[in-house]
Amino acid sequence: MASNDPDRQEEAAAGDDEDTGAQIAPIVTLSEVAVTTGEEEEDVLLDLKAKLYRFDKDGNQWKERGSGSVKLLKHTETGKVRLVMRQAKTLKICANHLVVPSIKIQEHAGNDKSCVWHASDFADGELKEEMFCIRFGSVENCKKFMEMIESITESLGEREEEESEDAAAAAAGLLDKLSVDGSQKAKAAAAEEEVAAKVEAKAEQSTKSED
Repeated sequence: MASNDPDRQEEAAAGDDEDTGAQIAPIVTLSEVAVTTGEEEEDVLLDLKAKLYRFDKDGNQWKERGSGSVKLLKHTETGKVRLVMRQAKTLKICANHLVVPSIKIQEHAGNDKSCVWHASDFADGELKEEMFCIRFGSVENCKKFMEMIESITESLGEREEEESEDAAAAAAGLLDKLSVDGSQKAKAAAAEEEVAAKVEAKAEQSTKSED
């Protein structure tokens, strides 16, 4: 016979839920795994949301590469800057290339929220020449991206010019040194020839005196 007493019902329920003290070991043990992105030794210069496209030469049309976060990363040791973009949901890389002086970025015709550029990209695991177009949610973000790229390329270009000038100066100094060393060697050889001629002349004179 069922009881209508709430206290007895609670006791019965407590009995059903009573802890027996038994411990059940998990079937699979999961260990913590460190996840690396390859960006651990880089500083983030810029991080913006955008949509990326690449130009398909065969189809003569723009194809979407993905929407996500585009970053400009500077290596803490080498100082090199690269552009990396990952798709928002899958984190798959859709752009990965160095920012070099040869990159020329410009606004996409008819859209002040977009810009285009060429680059040697490594997103697919092999180096390929690509033409990219990126579209931002605002004109301000597009300008910020373009200005950052232009600033980096200009700075790298100036550094290359300085290195070229330093290399030219070093080469000129080496040539001067070689010229000086050559001149000194010529003088030394001339002096040796002069001494040898004097010794030979003195020997001939001695021979004539003996005769």
